[in-house]
Amino acid sequence: MAPLKPVVEVVNLGKISYGNALQTQRRYIRRHIDSLSQPPAAEPAVNALLLCEHPPVYTVGIRTAQYLVEEEERLKGLGAEFHRTDRGGLITFHGPGQLVCYPILNLAHFRKSVRWYVAELETTTVRLCRTFGIQADTSPDTGVWVASNKICAIGIHCARYITSHGLALNCNTDLHWFSHITPCGLKGKGVTSLTQVLGREVTVSEAVEPFLETFAAQFNCTLRS
Repeated sequence: MAPLKPVVEVVNLGKISYGNALQTQRRYIRRHIDSLSQPPAAEPAVNALLLCEHPPVYTVGIRTAQYLVEEEERLKGLGAEFHRTDRGGLITFHGPGQLVCYPILNLAHFRKSVRWYVAELETTTVRLCRTFGIQADTSPDTGVWVASNKICAIGIHCARYITSHGLALNCNTDLHWFSHITPCGLKGKGVTSLTQVLGREVTVSEAVEPFLETFAAQFNCTLRS
């Protein structure tokens, strides 16, 4: 008998502040942590895929913990929030028109490898872009690229093989917000979106279904609402 596929619950948070999304992630992480202390026969916590959009917010990862307060205040002055986080990576922007996905997974249900997990997120997004007719690819720099322009940023946290944070795919994002920073600390690189590459409006709503289909296929899991 073939092993059962892991089940992943899809939770659409809609438009939500970054701070509230962090709190939601922590609740789902706690479910996994609590289940680790349960007897082996107990039913494991269900994995989750949190989908959302954020109001304008700049976030920095653990590699920029010492980000200057003056820079933080400058970015806040643009009308965006600013958060210091425990994810990997440098500074990036989240905002309307961006499909943000936070997988809260126990990698023991998949493969206990952070390197594998990040590569799977990248491949999922590459496959998604190809469903739109976009030739996207990976590079030595984490994320998904169209030529030298990043279309999807990836930054994760993983503790005890429980994942959090995730990816942000630019659908019809206002890319001007990125001009105020060096996204992910990569000088000489640009950003793009599904809308910009295709020359037509591509909304988050349009991207969700093909994203879920490619995620389920790439991670060999069963999605449920």
